[in-house]
Amino acid sequence: MPELNDVTITRAIIDSYFRKLSDHLELDAAIVGGGPSGIVAGYYLARSGAKVALFDRKLSIGGGMWGGGMMFNQIVVQEEGKEVLDELGIPGETFEPGYYAVDAIDAVATSLHRAVRAGLKVFNLVTVEDVLFKEDRVNGLVINWSPVEMTNLHVDPLSVRAKFILDATGHPANISSTLARKMGVKLDTSTGGLVGEKSMDAEKGELHTVENTREVFPGLFVSGMAANEVCGGYRMGPVFGGMLLSGRKAAREIAGRLKGGD
Repeated sequence: MPELNDVTITRAIIDSYFRKLSDHLELDAAIVGGGPSGIVAGYYLARSGAKVALFDRKLSIGGGMWGGGMMFNQIVVQEEGKEVLDELGIPGETFEPGYYAVDAIDAVATSLHRAVRAGLKVFNLVTVEDVLFKEDRVNGLVINWSPVEMTNLHVDPLSVRAKFILDATGHPANISSTLARKMGVKLDTSTGGLVGEKSMDAEKGELHTVENTREVFPGLFVSGMAANEVCGGYRMGPVFGGMLLSGRKAAREIAGRLKGGD
């Protein structure tokens, strides 16, 4: 075996990364946020044949699922969400009828593995600081390195074009709130604006998470807690069936629009 060359190692990382990034500057779908709904959406979109990438500002992907409930790294999935667990190959232990206890680490690792192997490309440590906006439609992202944002350096961003954007950024709904703030648009909700999430109610929160998953402005979909932030749904705590179903619903709707030529 030849002696390892430090510069060759560096060149392999740089060349392969920038080839991956360059190949994903124009996408069918761009997902912002690597929590459960974003990962699941990426899995189903990639399986549908869409060119899809996920951008997350953190080093680790998985959102709040890693920590389970109050750092007890177990989560609960109810009966409705069990179908997605089974499709992803994530085991769940029956706690009581209709309640499945799931290892949070297994859930994140397995879902992310399945999504990446299906064709999802993940860019972590990337912050989305704005959207591309043209002809009254969201059609891309404005990205920068997360350390640039964290240290407040004045460094200009780059752009990624996408036919559809999925805001899966959780409670802050960063993409939707940025669009509403900067462009003054009214998001498509029952009240015509960015409502804000309500307090915790697991039953209502799970239902609202799926119900509110939809296109809220031309080119912009919302999923997970971002959907409840935009539409005024309840939060639900460490029960994750709604998150999984939300990601699947968003993917199916976006895939349908892509196949329809929108």
